[in-house]
Amino acid sequence: MRCPYCRHADSRVVDSREADDGQLIRRRRSCPECGKRFTTVEEAVLAVVKRSGVTEPFSRTKIIGGVRKACQGRPVDEDSIALLAQRVEETVRAKGAAEIPSHEVGLAILGPLRDLDEVAYLRFASVYRSFDSLADFEREIETLRAAARAREGAGAEAASAAGRAQ
Repeated sequence: MRCPYCRHADSRVVDSREADDGQLIRRRRSCPECGKRFTTVEEAVLAVVKRSGVTEPFSRTKIIGGVRKACQGRPVDEDSIALLAQRVEETVRAKGAAEIPSHEVGLAILGPLRDLDEVAYLRFASVYRSFDSLADFEREIETLRAAARAREGAGAEAASAAGRAQ
């Protein structure tokens, strides 16, 4: 790392610390030439590859914007949207790849959004999956209903098992 004061081509790391839940690394450096200290910040860049082939940096702000549009008029607060965006970013970064297709980012949004608000999920899915007809909506609504029935059945089964245990 080049010294910002004397432009010497080398520096020594004195201290390293993580910031932003491990997403950034702050390094305190010392220049062996002039003796001055300075701080550098390192961040792992995650790139999203769009369908057109264009690559752009991952943006949590874009996730929040898209989810906010889907949640417009719904009883969903900003904190829930921000938490969803954080979960999506963690999911995408956990894959360990430097580049990720935009399709995978969309898939990472769908699951948490379905849990957050089913109407917002339908809105987002209709755009993301390019619904062309009413049948597409009906098919997705039936999938949501089947999942709800499965959750209710699992909840009733757990309650019955708990009753038998007593």
